[in-house]
Amino acid sequence: MPDYKRHGARYRARRRAVDILFEAETRDIDPVAIVEDRTELSQNPQNAVAPIADYTRTIVAGAAEKLDDLDDAIERSLSDDWELFRLPAVDRQILRVASWEILFNDEVDAPISIKEAVEMAAEYSGAKAAPYINAVLDRIAQSLDPNSPFAPFAGEEADDAYPVEEDEQNAPILVETEDAAPAPSEPGAQVESGAAEADTAKQAREIAESTESFDADADRAGNRD
Repeated sequence: MPDYKRHGARYRARRRAVDILFEAETRDIDPVAIVEDRTELSQNPQNAVAPIADYTRTIVAGAAEKLDDLDDAIERSLSDDWELFRLPAVDRQILRVASWEILFNDEVDAPISIKEAVEMAAEYSGAKAAPYINAVLDRIAQSLDPNSPFAPFAGEEADDAYPVEEDEQNAPILVETEDAAPAPSEPGAQVESGAAEADTAKQAREIAESTESFDADADRAGNRD
């Protein structure tokens, strides 16, 4: 079993943000409302709900505000035959959290965001998801350079810049498979939207709260790392 306690408070805050964004998308509700709900529940120790870390709150609010920008950046960085909403839902949330840090949080260096996202992908989705999440986030980080081929509208005239066309010889290689999309039980696989997601709001809530008991223990330990 992975030793999650070796990770610092920032990693746990990112992981909690992924849980909340996952639950919000599955239940089709505002993720900020979930944060407020968890904050209220955490005030009663009998609920065994960990308080929401400030950085988790910042990520969720930022990702909710910039969701369209994040999804555009992710879609530009996927390979041609991959679509954002055919990715497993948890992978979408990992990409959104890390993309928000790369694009909108100057306090965190892109390599750190990418490393933490790859670790979360390995934790949640297994080894198959980590390589393509690494490649997508690396493209997004490179897009911050206006001279990069991955920057928005790179190599195009301003009036008709979208979508971006890339030469094959310059396009980075993403880890892909030639087989048909595997069953939803396989980690990291492309699936049809909703196929690998929770069937009910109750299941989504259980998934989102699955780490909260650990987070409560870590917070009581003083977030020493």
